[in-house]
Amino acid sequence: MVTKLKQYNPKASEIVSDWQVVDANGQVLGRLSTQIATYLMGKHKPSYVPHMLTGDFVIVLNAAQIKVTGAKAEQKIYRRHSQYPGNLKEIPFSRMQERHPTRIIELAVKGMLPKNKLGRQMMTRLKIYAGAEHPHSAQVLGSERREAREEAAAVKAEAVAAAMPKTPVKKSAPKAEAVAIATEVVDTTSKATATKKTASKKPAAKKPAATKTPTAKASAAKKPVAKKPAAKKPAAKKSSDSGEK
Repeated sequence: MVTKLKQYNPKASEIVSDWQVVDANGQVLGRLSTQIATYLMGKHKPSYVPHMLTGDFVIVLNAAQIKVTGAKAEQKIYRRHSQYPGNLKEIPFSRMQERHPTRIIELAVKGMLPKNKLGRQMMTRLKIYAGAEHPHSAQVLGSERREAREEAAAVKAEAVAAAMPKTPVKKSAPKAEAVAIATEVVDTTSKATATKKTASKKPAAKKPAATKTPTAKASAAKKPVAKKPAAKKPAAKKSSDSGEK
């Protein structure tokens, strides 16, 4: 029998995002970028899922002191094109480090993140600064004290639960008493149904028939019709042949 394990899918309310501070002074670009990308995606947490934003905020300090191995400082070139003919721009690593040192880490990390909406949201959580100062000290301090606050809240909740009075739990009746109660309930229900059936079967009381009063039309129809005397016809005169003669 093969058992299928349910896939872990955290809720949005269960995801907690901390603030990570990374110092780039003297570190190699590729190794540092992989560490930052891991923090942004959340792969360093057991609650990581690829379809949700489970990563942390990352603050990178001393971006101007980043290093590359070998001859990459002279050979590495950043290219961009405006899609117009003859507008290819090439910037070597040394010039980019002098003018825009934060773009070096930004471009390296961007290539290691997912190329979709989730990856763009992760990039908004990356804060890169060329020096050692940053304006996110309150957020960093809050994330450092988060575990202590959660532990204190858990202890307080346990103390409140212990102080609450416990309601007495009613003991269940023995089996014999339970059976007797069940039979009584069945008897009462059967009696109630029997009374309802007898009440429904009682003959309905007959209403007395209403006496019909003779109407004017009926009385008029019953009166004898007076017969008119027949008119007498005049007797025809007898013509006598003798008189004419």
